[in-house]
Amino acid sequence: MIEHRVAVAVLASGGRVLMCHRRADRSWYPDVWDFPGGHLEDGETAADCARRECGEELGIDAGPAHRELARWVERDEDITFVQLLSWTGTPSNRAPEEHDDIRWVTLAEALELTLPDPRYPDLLRGVLDPRAGG
Repeated sequence: MIEHRVAVAVLASGGRVLMCHRRADRSWYPDVWDFPGGHLEDGETAADCARRECGEELGIDAGPAHRELARWVERDEDITFVQLLSWTGTPSNRAPEEHDDIRWVTLAEALELTLPDPRYPDLLRGVLDPRAGG
């Protein structure tokens, strides 16, 4: 039974992607670099959730343009990765209770970080490596 329906927002600009470091005291995926995101509310689409979470966690207003990058459904998790293609505002850490750092990273830099899942490198390549169609 799916208990966690989550949308993850991928923001890319200038050959970099925005990553957030999850605090070590978080119960779910602690001490890893991840994308902003959170649990879907009733009746919310993954894209709507990703936009809402970016407002709450980063203080930006994401536009409607997006593309679904991946959906991972297993055990009790249903995680959708949504690339938001436009936004206004400058991302800043508005959720210090969740993240203790945020930063824009290149593909090479991202691959050096501790990531929450072994599938992340392929996902990152799809967004940041033009040869991968991202």
